[in-house]
Amino acid sequence: MRTIDKRLTSKLAPVLVKRAATLTLAFDARCKSRLAATLDGGEEVALVMPRGTVLADGDVLVADDGALVRIIAAAQDVLVVRAPDALTLTRAAYHLGNRHTPVEIGADYLKLEADPVLETMLRRLGAQVDHASEPFQPETGAYGGGHKHGHDETFNEDYALAQKVFDEHHGHAHPHDHDHDHSTCGHDHGHHGHAHR
Repeated sequence: MRTIDKRLTSKLAPVLVKRAATLTLAFDARCKSRLAATLDGGEEVALVMPRGTVLADGDVLVADDGALVRIIAAAQDVLVVRAPDALTLTRAAYHLGNRHTPVEIGADYLKLEADPVLETMLRRLGAQVDHASEPFQPETGAYGGGHKHGHDETFNEDYALAQKVFDEHHGHAHPHDHDHDHSTCGHDHGHHGHAHR
């Protein structure tokens, strides 16, 4: 089984990219640093990327034998959010960000993974929400690495340490109603937001 373990950062000739084998993955799979996958041609491969890697549509990877593999973002169940005015769309983006929800941002829309609770919230804010099956390409983190602090083996230890420092600094407990889902790049905070008591 071939191992795919590098992402190219330099531009390649289009003809080389076009000839590359393809690997179609949904967003949650594109967040995983270790993954058993099947190329679109049927070959099973092992994806072994540096921790914290979030693959995007069009990324070109290199297998251990030097062969190129191009990533394709798979169509998946998403919510496409539009609004009658910029303020409503901005409010929708704010509330999704407050829940650490991965969001794709377009000029006049937001896109997120299908979620009935978030859909209800968005409709209550006055947004129009449509179901679609489309590739999902959320924003990466502002500091370049993608929003991924809950998705590796050290998350529980890191979170406990951060919480301890926060409590010591503020002198009180700060309980959170968080249900962290470590299976995807985004967070599922139980859709409650932050419960500050």
